[in-house]
Parts: sequence; C-alpha cells; structure tokens
Amino acid sequence: MTTTRSGGPAVSTRGVVFVHCCPSAVAPHVEWAIAEVLGRPARLRWTPQPVVPGQLRAEASWVGAVGTGSKLFAALRTWRMLVLEITEECTATSDGERLAYLPGRGVHRSMISANGDVVVGEERLRGLMARARTGSQYEHELSEILGTAWDVELEPYRYAGEGAAETLLHQVG
Repeated sequence: MTTTRSGGPAVSTRGVVFVHCCPSAVAPHVEWAIAEVLGRPARLRWTPQPVVPGQLRAEASWVGAVGTGSKLFAALRTWRMLVLEITEECTATSDGERLAYLPGRGVHRSMISANGDVVVGEERLRGLMARARTGSQYEHELSEILGTAWDVELEPYRYAGEGAAETLLHQVG
C-alpha cells in the first residue's frame, strides 16, 4: 500500500493512456515521460496509425494513485504534435476524468461518472445559463462543455485502434 504525504493511505485507481498519433522519433520520449510519472519503465506496443500514415499509436492501461491521469497528461502535453487521450476511473472518494489533446483544437477535460457519462458541475451549468442568450448559443456552449468537437475528431483514431494490443503499466509505491 502506498501512502500520501500526510501519511494516510493513497487511494488507488486505474486508467488508460491512448496515444492515438505519434511520430516514431517521439515514441521513446513518450515512454520515458510515462515511466517518469509511474516510477518504472514503460514499454508500449507501438503499431501503425492507419488514419495518419507514417505515424504510430499505442495504448496502455495504468494503475496508480488518484491524480496519476493528470500527471501523465501534463508529462505528455510537452509534445504538441501528439493526439492523445487519458482516462482515470472514479473511486469511492474521487471523480473520474478524461483528458484529450488535439493539435489545433487544444485540451479538453471532463469529469466522468462510474458509468462513463460526462459529469457537469452545478457552477458550470449556472454559468452556461447566465451566458446563453439563445437556444442555439446554449446548445453550442453545452457541446463545448461535453467535448463534442474533440469526440468527433478523435473518433477515427479510436476506431482505427479497435482490437489493438494494450500494455499494462503499474505505478511504483
């Protein structure tokens, strides 16, 4: 069992790193960045990305403390050419999250429920209601909150990865 800085037990969770699109020269750097966060070597199984010929893709399940998904995302955002998505499952004491990055679109972060639905907090909804002057503006802003544009752009990459091999990574104590 790991402990937090305050001495209490760290809550463990799991998630998946999806590197949807990566130049081959950057692939070792991605593995090193993941290893730095997890505290152990990370060897991903890279396969060709059919959506973008000449690029690679990989996915890896991970196990670690709550917040590991955000740390992985921060480590990988260094390479702005990557198309990536990181998920972290919720626990009894924390929400899950999904972080996505697309060059040209930027970052999208969603809180995720146990069944995989996007969770939108009360304050975000109140802000949306205060800003939206028309039904179409409300619909557009809600679509932004839900990350619809990111999902639309990521879908071809996700589809290309169906059935791909996945690596299992664990965080060291």
